[in-house]
Amino acid sequence: MLRHTLRSTAAALALLLPFAAACGTEAKAESSSGLSSVTLKVGATGWKQEEAVLKFAHLDDTPYQVKWSQFQGGDQQLQAIRAGALDLASSSEIPPVFAAADGKPNFKVVAVYQGSTLNQEVVVPKGSEVTGIAGLKGKKVGYVQNTTAHYFLYELLKQAGLKWSDIDAKPLLPNDGLAALNGGSIDAFASYGTSIITAHQQGAVTIGSGKDILSGNFLWSARDSVLDSPGRTAAAADLIARISKAYAYVRDGHESAFAKVISEATHQPLAQAEKDLRDGQAQRPTKARTVDDDAIASQQKVADAFTRLGALTKHLDVKSFWSRKLNSDLGKDL
Repeated sequence: MLRHTLRSTAAALALLLPFAAACGTEAKAESSSGLSSVTLKVGATGWKQEEAVLKFAHLDDTPYQVKWSQFQGGDQQLQAIRAGALDLASSSEIPPVFAAADGKPNFKVVAVYQGSTLNQEVVVPKGSEVTGIAGLKGKKVGYVQNTTAHYFLYELLKQAGLKWSDIDAKPLLPNDGLAALNGGSIDAFASYGTSIITAHQQGAVTIGSGKDILSGNFLWSARDSVLDSPGRTAAAADLIARISKAYAYVRDGHESAFAKVISEATHQPLAQAEKDLRDGQAQRPTKARTVDDDAIASQQKVADAFTRLGALTKHLDVKSFWSRKLNSDLGKDL
């Protein structure tokens, strides 16, 4: 499975290399003019929620430039980091593990943000004969490879007394998995976020959840070239802190108003958007924190699970691609 993962990553990197060419001289662009000369290329998954929440909280007036790019998953963001097409990537704990699997990562995990683990589910179509995880034995199950969906599906199968080999696992992107579920080519789908929200709108039923399996730790990863630049390091810390403050603003009596922004972006009913927002912030308020030993240990637990699964063929020491270089600036900004 690792060979398949690395081949897929290599193919994705090849596609991203043309974008990387435009990034090669960016480090030279920074000058004594300070943050005004800095541009950060930042990834977002699903929809550009981080960009939206900054605008909503009137915190988007950064003294540096931010160029946002949208991806279907954190795994694609880490592939873009590897290709040099992004400076900052946001993801769960899982994508950096696979991005570093070749032992030559060009990035470091530099910050953690606490986030909700709701809408991380295994779903089946309306009317399915499958009513629980144990019923997946011998079934075709789609999942988003190298993401939270991969991890919590593996853990749910273990809890149900099944092995990974007991299912016909199909790696799919969120949109492709949703189409496959609706088209009947898979029996169940493990995914997250907007794809799960949409699946429920289309009648899908939950048979398993990662809510109590996932740590709620989401990671910010920065290209090494960002950390080699004092200006870009300061800008990265500032941006991560601004997003944290923006969510604090949302929680300070502005949930209903921000729910309207979410509803328009995700095309879900306003009442549902507001409920999901309030439930998520009540479960784990979205906020940033600096790198510490507990966060590194949490990701190590995840990496070890993938080693047992066979997705990684050897032990991966995750602390090798973590850095506390942003801790000082981020601590001050927070």
